[in-house]
Amino acid sequence: MKQKGFNTKAIHDGKMNCEQESMSVPIYQTVAYKYSDAKEAAAIFAGQQHGYTYGRWDNPTVSVFEQRMASLEGTEAAIATSSGMSAIFLLCHQMLTAGDEIVSSNRVYGGTFALFEVGLKKMGIGVTWISNPESLDAWAKAITPKTKFLFVESPSNPSLFIADIPALAALAKSKNIPLVVDNTIATPALHQPIALGADIVVHSTTKYICGNASSLGGIICGPSAIIEDGIRMGPLRYLGPSMAPFNAWLNLNGLETLAIRMERHCQNAMAVAKYLEQHPKVASVNYPGLASNPYHAMLKVNKLKGASSLMSFEIKGTYDDAVCFIDSVETITHATHLGTCKSIVTHPASTTHSSLGEADMKKAGISPSLVRFSIGLEDEADIIADIEQALASTPQHKDGKKADVYFPPAE
Repeated sequence: MKQKGFNTKAIHDGKMNCEQESMSVPIYQTVAYKYSDAKEAAAIFAGQQHGYTYGRWDNPTVSVFEQRMASLEGTEAAIATSSGMSAIFLLCHQMLTAGDEIVSSNRVYGGTFALFEVGLKKMGIGVTWISNPESLDAWAKAITPKTKFLFVESPSNPSLFIADIPALAALAKSKNIPLVVDNTIATPALHQPIALGADIVVHSTTKYICGNASSLGGIICGPSAIIEDGIRMGPLRYLGPSMAPFNAWLNLNGLETLAIRMERHCQNAMAVAKYLEQHPKVASVNYPGLASNPYHAMLKVNKLKGASSLMSFEIKGTYDDAVCFIDSVETITHATHLGTCKSIVTHPASTTHSSLGEADMKKAGISPSLVRFSIGLEDEADIIADIEQALASTPQHKDGKKADVYFPPAE
C-alpha cells in the first residue's frame, strides 16, 4: 500500500494486541497487569516479550495514542505525559545535568519561560534567551560547548513568532546538538518540524489535539534512543507524570477530526483577522495568515498549511480598554485556554504571562492593551458579530499615563 495520508493515519495508526479489535480503542483503566506465570513477567520486564509492566510506565490505551502521534509527527517513538509542561520537563531532565546549558527563543508560553528561567536554574542549568529569535546569527553566537539543545516554540503563544525551522535545524546539526520544537499551536495537521530537520517535537495535547478542553496532556515525539531507552526507562518511572488512560482515549478521539478542525480554525481565524485589521478601534493585528504580518513569509518556508487559530491584537487605548472589551463579549468565552472548538479571549499580561514581570513582557511584545484570541469553530458571522458589539462597548481611554499599566490599580 502507498504511503497513507494524514487523516488515514490520524484515524487508524497505532495498534494493541488483542484477538478482536473494537471500533473504538478500549480504555484500559488499570494500574497493573496479570501475568500467566513468573517467567512471562520476567520476559516482559526484560523487553523480551510484548506486554505491559505498570500503569506509570505503560498502558495499552496510552500506547496507541503514542504510536499514532509518532506516526503523525514522523518520529520513531513518542511518550505521553500528564501535561504539556511535564513533557518539556521530562525532556529537560533526560537531556540535561547541572552545568549544562540550553538556548531558547524568548517567545515561549509563560509556563515554559518559568520552567527555564526558574526551574532549570535551580538545578544548576544555564539558559540563554534569544530576544531576537528571527536572527540566525543571534542563535549561532549563543551556542557554547555546554549547549545541549536549541528550543523554539513556533508559532509562539501569544506573540505568534514563527521560526525558520530549516535554518535552525541546519545550525543545530552543524553544532551536533538537537533542535526541539514546541508544535502545540500548529499541530502536525498544519506543520511537521521533523520533516524540516528538527529532532524532537513536544506538544501540550491539552489544546488542539484534544480539542474540547476536557483533558490535560502532553507528548514528546523523537528518536527511540531518547524516548524509549531514555525517558521511559528512566525519569518517567521515577518521576511519574504519566498520561491517564482516559485522557489518552479523549486525545485519540480528538486526533480523528484534527485535520478537519484545524482547517476550520484557520478559515475562521483569517476572517476575524481581516475584520480586526480594518476596525478603527484596533491599533494592530498579529496573525501570520495576514499578508501584512512580518512572519507571513515563514508559512511558506516552513510549509505550514495554515496559520492556526491563535491571534492577538492591540486595542487602541489602555489596560482598561482591553478588559472592557473582554468583559463585553457574549458568545466568546473568557478563559485562559486555547485550541478548543469554542472561541476564547484572554488578557495575557494579567493572566497567562503575568509571571514574566513587566520587563520581560515588554521584551516578548506583550503590552497592557494586548488581547489574545483563540478562534473556535462557531459560525464565522456569529464570532465577528460578538467582536463587533464588544468593540462598540469599549470607550477607548485617552489617558496616555495608563498605557504602561499591566494590572488594575490597587483599590
